Amino acid sequence: QVQLVESGGGLVQAGGSLRLSCAASGSIFSIIVMGWYRQAPGKQRELVAATTRGGSTNYADAVKGRFTISRDNAKNTVYLQMNSLKPEDTAVYYCNANSGINAYWGQGTQVTVSS
Repeated sequence: QVQLVESGGGLVQAGGSLRLSCAASGSIFSIIVMGWYRQAPGKQRELVAATTRGGSTNYADAVKGRFTISRDNAKNTVYLQMNSLKPEDTAVYYCNANSGINAYWGQGTQVTVSS
């Protein structure tokens, strides 16, 4: 089992920045990919960014150049630095850990961007 605890959401004006954190605990040795997803009201959950154990990263087109995913292996924590935020970035952001067999989710953190 893997437990994920997110933090860092909030309300910000358009053009502002936020940094989300996701601390992992439990069977973290099994994790291959960690990522951030988001779900806006009335929409499906979508991938925002992901990073592999080897350090490869992947971003949704909508956030490329604005968001950066990074990880601190010593702290078992993944971060999502979000810059130049837009109202369309408003959503609940979820941390995800994938072992290739199981997928684990955090509780979600609300990000609201006002225009």
